[in-house]
Amino acid sequence: MKTFIFILFCTISSSALAARIAVVYHSGYGHTEVIAKAVYEGTLEIKGTESKLIKVSPEGKIPEEAWQILEKSDAIVFGAPTYMGSLSGPFKMFIDTTSKIFFEQKWKNKVAGGFTNSGGLSGDKLSSILELVVLAGQHGMIWVSPGILPESPYAPENINRLGSYVGVMAQSNQGTPETTTSSGDIKTAKLYGRHIAEIAEKLVK
Repeated sequence: MKTFIFILFCTISSSALAARIAVVYHSGYGHTEVIAKAVYEGTLEIKGTESKLIKVSPEGKIPEEAWQILEKSDAIVFGAPTYMGSLSGPFKMFIDTTSKIFFEQKWKNKVAGGFTNSGGLSGDKLSSILELVVLAGQHGMIWVSPGILPESPYAPENINRLGSYVGVMAQSNQGTPETTTSSGDIKTAKLYGRHIAEIAEKLVK
């Protein structure tokens, strides 16, 4: 009986300590969605992690139940394409709707991270990443950088080929998202998702 109780207690405790992660993103043409899914898949590489993908609509909205998911999450990863050197309009509208959460500081001390994608190798993507850092800061969140050194040479199949150390940057050519998003950027996004999950797991314990 004692052994059974101990095993049951360990199972419940392990489940209770599993990190819950939400990846909330906007994707205009599908390329950023490929990166979002890679981040999501990376989080699941840490055993026990519970992850959800939340897509922002063209109107800047998310389903009502998604707000509850975000509130209960231990980590939130934000992602959006970079248009004209800034985050996409729909994602900015989503950011504006988080103002009530800001005033109540409901996301305080949650882990945060971010990623962006553009058609150009530069595309002024750093400005978008910094917008996400500021968003996280206003909510009192704990920003996690990728912690991934670039592989050399800066080829499409290599990780962190764009040399971003604050958040994940990806670059996609025009065309079908699944074929024009580089394998290196996808691998980078997966590694970042795993890293976010590792940090979140440590904090929930």
